[in-house]
Amino acid sequence: MKKGLLLLVLSLVVFSCATVRVNYDYESATDFGTYKTYNYYETMDTGMSELDSKRLLDALDSGLQAQGLSLSDAPDFLINIQSSQYQEAQRNNVGVGVGGSGRNVGGGVSIGLPVGQAKINREIVFEFVDETKSGLFWQAISTSKYNVTATPEAREIQFKAIVAKVLSGYPPRSKK
Repeated sequence: MKKGLLLLVLSLVVFSCATVRVNYDYESATDFGTYKTYNYYETMDTGMSELDSKRLLDALDSGLQAQGLSLSDAPDFLINIQSSQYQEAQRNNVGVGVGGSGRNVGGGVSIGLPVGQAKINREIVFEFVDETKSGLFWQAISTSKYNVTATPEAREIQFKAIVAKVLSGYPPRSKK
């Protein structure tokens, strides 16, 4: 029990340090108070493994239900989720150079060698769509580090952190 608790706390510390960046966009004329029920597109392809998709959808369901929304067969809006992975450009290089000079002759060769491993990021796009009225009315694009070898528990914690950050912008706060 103590070992499991220690693992959970350690995972929280590791993933709390991993930043989740989110960009939001929405239709400004939308009355977000009219949306009470949701569901997912049947043909949705998240771009993740089936297990990761389930973890993400479970976290999203919990977050939306905590905001007072409920899953329904006759929803007010549908949710589409897409994800992609990309490798960050490496910034750490070691330069090795060879050069020579003579009276009026010069030359040189320089090679940049990458140092360390490239970081992998995951971008997840959340789209809320009202097919009866305005179409896409809210979108969040999250970007975070992705560890291919993370444990299932660590992945679940990361998805919960991503969803919490994404839903912190829904519904948008009116600027007065």
